[in-house]
Amino acid sequence: MENEKLEKDEINNLDKKESSAAEFNATENAENKDEKEDLQKRTEELNDKYLRLYSDFDNYRKRTQREKVELIKFAGEEIISALLPVIDDFDRAIKNMNENADFNSIKEGIELIHNKFISILKSKGLENIEDSKGKELNVEMHEAITQIEAPSEELKGKIVDELEKGYKLNGKVIRYTKVVTGI
Repeated sequence: MENEKLEKDEINNLDKKESSAAEFNATENAENKDEKEDLQKRTEELNDKYLRLYSDFDNYRKRTQREKVELIKFAGEEIISALLPVIDDFDRAIKNMNENADFNSIKEGIELIHNKFISILKSKGLENIEDSKGKELNVEMHEAITQIEAPSEELKGKIVDELEKGYKLNGKVIRYTKVVTGI
């Protein structure tokens, strides 16, 4: 009898353990399901954020590309607008030349236009490279075109003549002074 009682107790214990295991599995499955749903929701949120961020970056890239193209296209607008009055002055001078044959007034008008043109360019940062005659060749400012026999001993190895003026724009050489050096 005692054996039967022990067997019943063991069966009851096994039933309880199975029942506890089933409850544990059911609880664990419910927790796993909730965790899986949370992870899936989080994945969808992150994917949505990624797509929005990617789209924002793509729009930014396109906008900056458009702005860059526009900047390049209209980079000279300011200088061109500043030079329009010089064109107007030339038009008036040409019209005046046809009506008036006075050489001195034509010459004076052209000098005024030239001075106006130079002052506009200077206001935009253009400057002459200083006169180089009699100075040493500076490869950062000068381009030696040719060499000739120096007219005097002190001009040997120095600049004898300037063929074309050099210019700087805001301190940067944009055209080297073309020079002749003495040998």
